[in-house]
Amino acid sequence: MKQWMSKILHADKQVVGINRRNLELIYPNNPSDKFYLVDDKAETKILLEQAGIPIPETYTIIGHSWEIDEKFNTVKEKENMVIKPANGAAGHGILIMRKAEEDRWMVSGSREYNPAQIKMHIAAIIYGAYAHDRPDRCIIEERINAHPVIASIFDDGIPDIRIIIYHDKPLMAMLRVPTSFSGGKANLHQGAIGIGIDMDTGTTTEGYYMNRTVEYHPDNGIRLRGIKIPDWNKVKEISLASARLVPLKYLGVDIIIDENKGPLIIEMNARPGLQIQNANLKGLANTIYVK
Repeated sequence: MKQWMSKILHADKQVVGINRRNLELIYPNNPSDKFYLVDDKAETKILLEQAGIPIPETYTIIGHSWEIDEKFNTVKEKENMVIKPANGAAGHGILIMRKAEEDRWMVSGSREYNPAQIKMHIAAIIYGAYAHDRPDRCIIEERINAHPVIASIFDDGIPDIRIIIYHDKPLMAMLRVPTSFSGGKANLHQGAIGIGIDMDTGTTTEGYYMNRTVEYHPDNGIRLRGIKIPDWNKVKEISLASARLVPLKYLGVDIIIDENKGPLIIEMNARPGLQIQNANLKGLANTIYVK
C-alpha cells in the first residue's frame, strides 16, 4: 500500500468510499429528480444569477447547430473566453481561451484553435460528446483573471476551490491547481493538484498529486503549504448561500477568485468526488459524524 494511503488509513478510520458516499450521503440527501439544478451548468447559472450570487458573465448559450455561426460571431472579438458543455463532467470539453491574433486563440496547454475548429468543438458539445451522447448546450462565458495570490502558484489555467457543503455546514475544502500535465484544467482526474485548506483560517495545508502527497508544484517548485486564500470568509459565505438555493443537502461547490471581482461561483455538483479527503489527509466522516 502506498505510503500516503497508509498514513490516512492508520491515522483516520473515517475515510468515506464511493459506496458509503452513495448510500449515506447522496441517496438520503439529494433527490435524483433535482439533480438537473446542478448537473446542468446553464440552469445553475440562471439560478445563481437570479439570486444575486456572483458568477462569471455569460456571453451566450448555444443549444442548436443552426445557432453556432450567428452566436459565435457575437463573441469572436472577445480577448478571453471559456467554452464548456452545460452537462459535462470531470473537466472534459472545456476550452480556456486567450486570443493570440485575429483568427487564432491559444488554449491552455499551448494548443491553437482557429474559428472552424472552435465551431466544430461547439457542435461536438451540442451533439453530446461530453454528455454521454445526449443533446447538450454550449456555454460561452468570460475567462476569469485569477487573483495574483492564486495565479502565483501556476499561471496557466485557472485554479479553483471545491467546498463540500452538508446540511448548511461547510465541511472540507481544497484548492485545485492546474499543471502542465492537466492542460491548464483544475481537475484532479486530468492531473491537477489538490491542496487541502484549513476551514477556519483559509490557509493551504497538504498537496495531493498523482496518488501521492507533494510539498511543491511539480512544474515550478512553488511551495504549496501556507498560502492564505484571499477573501476566505466570502468564499465560504457564497458557497453556503449557493447550496441553500437547491433542495440538495450534500454538495460540492466550486469557486474561482477573480483579481477584480473576488470570489465567483462556477458550478455545483450533486455527486462530489472523494479525493478531497486525500488533499486534507482526513476522512469526511470525521467532519460529518464526529462532533
